[in-house]
Amino acid sequence: MERRVCVAGAGMIPFTKPSAGETYDSMGERAVRAALADAGAGYELIQQAYAGYVYGDSTSGQRVLYQVGLSGIPVVNVNNNCSTGSSALWLARQAVASGAAECVLAVGFEQMRPGALRNVWDDRPLVFDRFTDAMAQVQEPAPDAPLAAQLFGGAGAAYMARYGTDPATFAKISVKARRHAAHNPYAVFREPVTEEEVLASPHVYGPLTRLQCCPPTCGAAAAVLCGEEFARRHGLPSDVVIRAQALTTDTPSTFGSGDMTRVVGYDMTREAARQVYEAAGAGPEDVPVVELHDCFTANELITYEALGLTPEGTAEKFVLDGDNTYGGRVVTNPSGGLLSKGHPLGATGLAQCAELVWQLRGRAGARQVEGARLALQHNLGLGGACVVTMYEKVTTYEKVTTHEKAA
Repeated sequence: MERRVCVAGAGMIPFTKPSAGETYDSMGERAVRAALADAGAGYELIQQAYAGYVYGDSTSGQRVLYQVGLSGIPVVNVNNNCSTGSSALWLARQAVASGAAECVLAVGFEQMRPGALRNVWDDRPLVFDRFTDAMAQVQEPAPDAPLAAQLFGGAGAAYMARYGTDPATFAKISVKARRHAAHNPYAVFREPVTEEEVLASPHVYGPLTRLQCCPPTCGAAAAVLCGEEFARRHGLPSDVVIRAQALTTDTPSTFGSGDMTRVVGYDMTREAARQVYEAAGAGPEDVPVVELHDCFTANELITYEALGLTPEGTAEKFVLDGDNTYGGRVVTNPSGGLLSKGHPLGATGLAQCAELVWQLRGRAGARQVEGARLALQHNLGLGGACVVTMYEKVTTYEKVTTHEKAA
């Protein structure tokens, strides 16, 4: 049997625009120290470390961690595109759950350049060839639009064509993201925007305007994971556990369906969520707070359905009814999400983890979702990988059952 895994500590630093100038090693070190302090743990307790980043030279993880301590532990560098942080978390959880290690660190960081994402290597096959080929079968290329915006904007356009969705519905997601981020000191964009301002910002592709696209961002986040017995012995927090987690990759439907929502990972998300709900013995109706991968408003909209938060074809009603925010059925992205908090690729998954751990511990301040005992995380990377994680607030080391929650 796998051991239950506790998130003993989580930490992150305020995300910034690339012009802020802080280097990845400094950002990563600060996030690690914040997670250790949150756990009340010294670095000497860490037995393994998984370091996630997308843009950087090999062994950047060691460069970060050597500034924390030269302990000789294994350090594994992880790159899984935009799901890198959660992939590092997935590996760390597996190490603890399997008994390979008792206390493990996951850290993600990214020092990004201004502008749209672009390939670093142009002398070898491109990793997105199959995605661009699938896209070319259903929509015209737009050389002036970034590739990611064409992919996710195309998914939004496909959803609109299928269900008659009003473009203003996508804009409402950006407005909600800024409203949530206003209470998050770690977020880059905290100023409110109106629906009219979102729609009037420069058009990018499909239903997307500039204010519906996440910005390039720099930042770092980290988490300390351990087993319950280890936590007891060392006096570490054990009140938040990973109840279930799944990592999925693409299947033939990504490239053969002729559906842009599937090209950008709808089926990966749906399958990862299915595995998590089955393993957790809890469904989307039990979850009051979600951090999901809103790299574009279009992806947030289709992800509502992929995660089962609302039935297929009803995402627009879900938004219009306010069921995606405080006072509704589930609070999505209380942090402000990628749209407002920012998206430093390697750090995003661990920043989502930090937000949900703080939510479950009642430490989210004005962002707090009252009474949250379960939380769901969704982190997507094209190329592709999707990680879905369910966290649980527990007391006296006992798993909360449906009966206990109802009582």
